[in-house]
Amino acid sequence: MDNETRPSRNNWLRSRGGLVLLGFLAIAAFFLFTEHRAHLFGALPYLLLLACILLHLFGHGGHAGPGGHTGHRHSDSGREQP
Repeated sequence: MDNETRPSRNNWLRSRGGLVLLGFLAIAAFFLFTEHRAHLFGALPYLLLLACILLHLFGHGGHAGPGGHTGHRHSDSGREQP
């Protein structure tokens, strides 16, 4: 099949409807930010704390889950041999 006959996936963005949608979304985002700025900035400290907790739980690759640190290999060099 020829590339010229296949529609591109990015054509909707450059169409008239796509540009209108992008303009509408930009205007809506502007008004949402300006009208609700106090709510957003008031919740920011709590969102930062939540981000810290979520990064600790999911950012360690399973460290904090049930079972603790089972994936680590501990050396026995600190123990005396019998």
